[in-house]
Amino acid sequence: MSITSNITRAEICAVAIADAFRDSGEILASPIGLLPSIGVRLAKICFEKELLMTDGIASFVDFSEEDTPASEQEKVIEGWIPYRAIFDLVLSGKRHVMMGATQIDRYGNQNISLIGEYKQPKSQLLGVRGAPSNTICHKTSYWVPQHTRKSFVDQVDMVCGIGHDRSAQLSPANTRFHHLHRVVTNLAVLDFDTPDKRMRLCSIHPGVSIEEVIENTGFELSIPNNVNKSRSPSLKELQILREVVDPNTLREREVAS
Repeated sequence: MSITSNITRAEICAVAIADAFRDSGEILASPIGLLPSIGVRLAKICFEKELLMTDGIASFVDFSEEDTPASEQEKVIEGWIPYRAIFDLVLSGKRHVMMGATQIDRYGNQNISLIGEYKQPKSQLLGVRGAPSNTICHKTSYWVPQHTRKSFVDQVDMVCGIGHDRSAQLSPANTRFHHLHRVVTNLAVLDFDTPDKRMRLCSIHPGVSIEEVIENTGFELSIPNNVNKSRSPSLKELQILREVVDPNTLREREVAS
């Protein structure tokens, strides 16, 4: 059986996440979560060599060997980035973060704080965290592993990440780096490249129909006349993904095939 004949949904998602960082150049990539981390490493190894990645403490690191499993790679220190210097990158648009979204609406307002009424929520989540400054100060994408009407909602219960309708109320000086780039889910890839900055369906993953995406979205999407299929990884990308970046197939725990 050909190596490309049994590509899984998780691998389609990984390469879609990697493509979200394509042509980024020398910026700080901040993937939050398992699949975003796998996708960013795949991008750095395969086509976006200048991406900067941190060890979470004070160093830029490289793990980009193309023939050594992740568990056996030695960390290569590329540079030093003390905590105070992170804000120079963050506030100047030199960062691209991929965050999660418990809820997200048609204009990209994101919620990771609570479910229900603010005064007496049904569920307390992570809290606002850095979502407001992330969305205002630099490029932001989202990874949503379960594309359902509970996550893609008409109105978020609390705004954490700032969407296009709210950023439009701010001054140009305050929003010069506001850029909601991509939303990658287990069903599709979406963006906001529409005249009114409303969420648009870019591609559907193999085995997914447009109707399935519509059925699992709690608002009206912008849908072009021709919707592409999300691309499959190349042979090289697939080998690196399976043998180097994620040889223990952790990706399959997050997205069912």
